[in-house]
Amino acid sequence: MNKVLKIKIYKAGYIVKDELFNGAECGCEDFVMKTAYTLSGDYIGDPRVAYRLCKKLGIKPEKADPSDNVCSIGFSVQNQKWYGWSHRAICGFGIGSVAKEGDSCTMPGWVDEYVKEHPEADISVPVGFVANTLEDAKRMALAFAESVS
Repeated sequence: MNKVLKIKIYKAGYIVKDELFNGAECGCEDFVMKTAYTLSGDYIGDPRVAYRLCKKLGIKPEKADPSDNVCSIGFSVQNQKWYGWSHRAICGFGIGSVAKEGDSCTMPGWVDEYVKEHPEADISVPVGFVANTLEDAKRMALAFAESVS
């Protein structure tokens, strides 16, 4: 079990904790790590990532699916865009966004064999898909996050 040593709440809408981790679980000494969470306790990741998402881009991070462990999508009121991200990439989608050939949101985040057996897992959008509403933009952000995760 982690022990929280310090908590700092930021006005931009996230919390940074200094957490003491039990090193025995990974065969090393105990260590302290800074971690960032939403105000409701969902894990964002590194504090620098949380700062960029929440403060710089005005995104309110959330989990793409309630069963996820990490936030990978979020909405920015100031930009009126839904964003999807992973540790590798981030992309925003708003009303009028169009899915083009080669865009990550048009590719499934799974290998072809898995998609053939589980077509419901493919949440990618078709080439030419247009975000006519913010819900459509959210769909594109979800597909992007799944593809780059």
